[in-house]
Amino acid sequence: MELTNAPKKKSRLTLYIIIALFAGIAMGFVLNKSYISKENQSIAALQISIDEATESIGVATDSLTRAQWIEKKKSLSKEQTVQINERDKKVEPFSILADIFLRLIKMIVAPLVLTTLIVGVAKLGDISSVGRIGGKTLLWFVAASLTSLLLGMILVNLFKPGIAMDLPLPDLGEDTGIAHVGLTLKGFLYHVFPTSLMDAMARNEILQIVVFSLFFGVATASIGEQGKIVITFLDAVAHVILKLTGYVMGLAPIAVFGAMAAIIAKQGLGILTTYSIFIGEFYLGLAILWVILALAGSVVIGKRIFGLIKIVREPILLAFSTSSSEAAFPKTMELLQKFGCKDKIVSFVLPLGYSFNLDGSMMYMTFASLFIAQSYGIDLPIATQISMLLVLMLTSKGIAGVPRASLVVIAGTLATFDIPEAGLALLLGIDPLLDMGRSATNVVGNSVATAVVSKWENSLGEQEPEPVS
Repeated sequence: MELTNAPKKKSRLTLYIIIALFAGIAMGFVLNKSYISKENQSIAALQISIDEATESIGVATDSLTRAQWIEKKKSLSKEQTVQINERDKKVEPFSILADIFLRLIKMIVAPLVLTTLIVGVAKLGDISSVGRIGGKTLLWFVAASLTSLLLGMILVNLFKPGIAMDLPLPDLGEDTGIAHVGLTLKGFLYHVFPTSLMDAMARNEILQIVVFSLFFGVATASIGEQGKIVITFLDAVAHVILKLTGYVMGLAPIAVFGAMAAIIAKQGLGILTTYSIFIGEFYLGLAILWVILALAGSVVIGKRIFGLIKIVREPILLAFSTSSSEAAFPKTMELLQKFGCKDKIVSFVLPLGYSFNLDGSMMYMTFASLFIAQSYGIDLPIATQISMLLVLMLTSKGIAGVPRASLVVIAGTLATFDIPEAGLALLLGIDPLLDMGRSATNVVGNSVATAVVSKWENSLGEQEPEPVS
């Protein structure tokens, strides 16, 4: 699927997104200090009372006193929820801007993955070509995923960010409000194989769409001339969807402004200082991961790795601003083809990457899981940590590239290793800030993977020249 209708005028979308990013931060700061300051102060005060109640529950000497504190904590939590809902209603006009944009992107992603992957697989030809390229792709994905998980494990053991928290163990039954996934072979396989294509597309289950597209693409290629009719039709549909993507992307700066205004209004700039060490260590880890991915990519594609990072800067920034690597998917696909990756490789590798190669999310999972264990003083031997790494390697596959999806997998992993799920509450406040970095890293990882596989298949052409302004 070649992009023949690329605009000749240089896009200023990246500049507009950067402007919107800083404008959103400024607006959020103003809202935090004035419009919703009363709600924020009330929520903070209630949180202090909840923490005191939690501590009192832990030191209560008799069941009656303990029951009274538990009841008081429930009452305080209920009151805090009311205040949070009131605050959310006030900033709803801003958050709805980002929500609408993400809904429009999700509207595009499923049909785009379906059409481009079917066309990509069908153009690869016979099943042996699909197997060869798929093997190379999965080899890179597994290596990148293990590297990301291992880096998170090494850094959290090196920095020990959770030690300073020194928290008492909470009640095992304490609810975090976050669902979690269990590690069962049956559940994993059911998540992989769709019962209905329509159901998978309706729920944006990218992995299930990928599985259907692989089967359909191979079958289409195998029927010869009749299959070419299907390929031509789906190729045209993919071009229409990419054109639609261009229209939707024009709304990106508005979405970025709304998302940043809502986050800063609710959390305030103070959240950066409260958790500055943890945030700083995590982003340092992401920077190291970027360097590792770039070095690994440069081994295959040489100095062109710098051009690759430069050309995908727009989807990287979009993923960072919206906390969704899925939001950057259509634009990433377009720019990788401009970089010189053949359409059939991009259409095959990139959708797979959104199910199997979310490097930023992978690193976060080990980093966050072990941080929570450290916070409660739970000492996990290296052997147990490696077991956790392998569990995350499996449970994370097919995770959606949408905000807070990582927390769902982490919750299940904590339960598997008897680490209190209540520890997720430590991360909920700063998770939007962390999600921004890991979403951007997911885009980098998948872009490098696509370029590397293209080079391995001798399908990496010259980069299109930058359009003049």
